[in-house]
Amino acid sequence: MKMRFLRGVVLLVITVAGAYIATTSGRHISVENTAALPLAVPKVSQEVTMVFAGDIMLSRKIGELIATNEDGTFPFASTTELISSADIAFANLENPVSTGGIRSGSIYSFRADPSVLERVQKAGFKVVSIANNHIWDYGRQAFLDTLAHLSESGIAAVGGGMNYDEAHEPKMFTVGETNIAFLAYTNLLPASLGLASSTPAVARYDDDVLQKDIKHAKGLAGLIVTSFHWGEEYQTKHNAEQERIAKLAIDSGANLVIGHHPHVAQEVEEYNGGWIAYSLGNFVFDQNFSDDTKHGLALLVTVVDDKITDVTQKQVAFTDDYRPYFEN
Repeated sequence: MKMRFLRGVVLLVITVAGAYIATTSGRHISVENTAALPLAVPKVSQEVTMVFAGDIMLSRKIGELIATNEDGTFPFASTTELISSADIAFANLENPVSTGGIRSGSIYSFRADPSVLERVQKAGFKVVSIANNHIWDYGRQAFLDTLAHLSESGIAAVGGGMNYDEAHEPKMFTVGETNIAFLAYTNLLPASLGLASSTPAVARYDDDVLQKDIKHAKGLAGLIVTSFHWGEEYQTKHNAEQERIAKLAIDSGANLVIGHHPHVAQEVEEYNGGWIAYSLGNFVFDQNFSDDTKHGLALLVTVVDDKITDVTQKQVAFTDDYRPYFEN
């Protein structure tokens, strides 16, 4: 499946002898004896395609399998064609990427070798959320290493930064004439990591922060994506607070709300001109222990002229060694 988009070129021609031709570059070229032509060619609508995937965790058993697997595309081989065909692909990175730091003490502390990012990049992902409850599993140094390694790999990190402003500043992508802003948040880390004085910082949210950030993003982009690491683990139905925040985001100007953390898929719904995916579940995770965790969800989103024209749900399943593949 190959997704394509069209870039329109508009050429304005003034057709009086000795007049000028105005081009999209802004240059004016002198011409003489030009035959009469239409004043303008209508702009061609442009299609932008995006893929949204769930949690990617490349530590623990996944890390062990990567270390011993000679296939450099593992574990993404079966999904790379679709993901890399999109203009933008997004997921939640559920671990710091570092060889340093100090383990938090939890038995569920994740940390992946920096070499894994080459696989993430080759799989087609261009932007990842680092606003999640595991990004601080190995403390400050591993978090800083993660920022640096993602930058070196050409993968944008959203929801975290060297300070509060960086954590809340939208990551911008431009495809043709379409500008897309990404924001990401979690309240599943200590509040001390999300203060105005925090260095580094992870983006937390409340109603005021969310509305302020989205208003700022609306001044930069025609389409706004907000990601939230929230909800209750292993619950296939979203809760009331997820719904309240999601609808607040849409009402404030966001076009897409993408949820992670429950490790299972939750509902997808259209609301007030926008779309909400309460949880996409896992995309790469060593959790094949129940029927619900054996399946995830991905969204294929098509945008034309800053409007979402199609949202397609792709069912995700996993092999015994946790490799994702699309069931439809």
